Amino acid sequence: MKTTIMKPADVKREWHLVDATDKPVGRLAVKIAKLLRGKDKSIFTPHVDMGDFVVVLNAAKVKLTGAKESQKLYKSYSLYPGGLKTKTAAMVRATNPGFLIEHAVRDMLPKNRLSRTLFKRLHVYAGAEHPHAAQQPRPLA
Repeated sequence: MKTTIMKPADVKREWHLVDATDKPVGRLAVKIAKLLRGKDKSIFTPHVDMGDFVVVLNAAKVKLTGAKESQKLYKSYSLYPGGLKTKTAAMVRATNPGFLIEHAVRDMLPKNRLSRTLFKRLHVYAGAEHPHAAQQPRPLA
């Protein structure tokens, strides 16, 4: 049996359209991370960028299960003493609803240079409109 290794020039990228309305953040992020990485393809090669483009719509309507809306905290630190800033998921949803999905997907990608390239192919929009109609994205089942 012969092992096939893809080359970056041989990769064909597709555009996928995901509607996030009433879907749990974590389960949605798993599917998006698989598409960005290219793990859904039969010719997946770990060290080659094989991922597709993903457009996520209605990020403001994504669902958080349980009491995560008020209890889940997003933290950032400015590297200065006393510089820890925390926000609840409700506060993040009010200011930047796409961050909920972006943060979950970023944590599911590998932590290397390849993931920074993969993450640039994720486009998250709070509403139902997007500027990628010319690329003819396929709706994700």
